[in-house]
Parts: sequence; structure tokens; C-alpha cells
Amino acid sequence: MKKITLALVALLAVFGSVSAQKYGHLNYGNLLNAMPAVKDADKQLEDFQKALVAKGEEMSTKLKDGYLAFLKDQQSGNFSPAKLQERQAQLEAEQTAIQSYEEAVRKQISDKREALLKPILDRVNKAIEDTAKEKGFAMVFDTSSFNAILFAKDSEDLFPVIKTKLGIQ
Repeated sequence: MKKITLALVALLAVFGSVSAQKYGHLNYGNLLNAMPAVKDADKQLEDFQKALVAKGEEMSTKLKDGYLAFLKDQQSGNFSPAKLQERQAQLEAEQTAIQSYEEAVRKQISDKREALLKPILDRVNKAIEDTAKEKGFAMVFDTSSFNAILFAKDSEDLFPVIKTKLGIQ
């Protein structure tokens, strides 16, 4: 009987402490969009991507020109089958190189995006964590996901506090 009473008291203490906890929320996406550092990172990433894409377009144009020349030479009948086969193999190698380049570009852009955004995201997450600790929040929810939170009683929007903490105007 004593154990049951002790268990009930412990259970009530747990439920009592859970209901007394504070919860906060903020729209993470809006916070990131408000940050000048994110806009700068996006601009750097866009410039980086444009340079890589320009090189890829140059490679594609060269392949297209080579293919048109190959078709012209093939139709003229002035080249031996061995020479045409050699040029066809060269064009296929160029096409494979372009495909490899495209894969490398995707990886480079992804790596660059991560390198540019990681320090920003770390800073934002630290500000959220620090604010939550300072204000005694048990949890902070991200409201940027559609229908992620349908109801939040006694929840405080931390967006203005975090924005100020990050120095965003």
C-alpha cells in the first residue's frame, strides 16, 4: 500500500511538472528570410552556380558543334568509316565528361550551400537555445511547417526576441 501511494505521488508530481512547463514557437523560415547573412549567402551561392553553369553550357555548345560537324562529315562521305567511328567515340567521351561535370557541379553547389549556411544556422540555433534557456521554455516549436502545430495554449512567439538577439532589424 505504501508503494502504491508513493507511486501515485510520483506520478502526480510528473504530471504537475509537465503541465507547468512553458512552450514557445517561432517561424524558422521567416527568421532565416529576415537575416541579411542568409541573403548574402544566397547571392554568393547564385554567383558560384552561375560560373559553374556557364562552363557546363560552354561544354555543351562545343559538343553540339562537334556533333553537327560529325553529321555533316558523315553525310559528305569524304571520311573513312574508321575516322567517323573515331570521331563518334570522341563525341561520346565528351558527352560522358559533361554528365560527370554536371554531377560534380551538383555536389559542389551542395557543399558550398552547406559551407555558407552552416555558420548561420549554428548561430540561429544557438540564439534559440539560449533564449529558451533564459526564458525557461521546455520546448520551442517551429511553425514554418504547415499544420505542424494546430493548437498551442500558453505558447509564446519567440520570433521578435530571437530576431533582436541576432541583431536583425
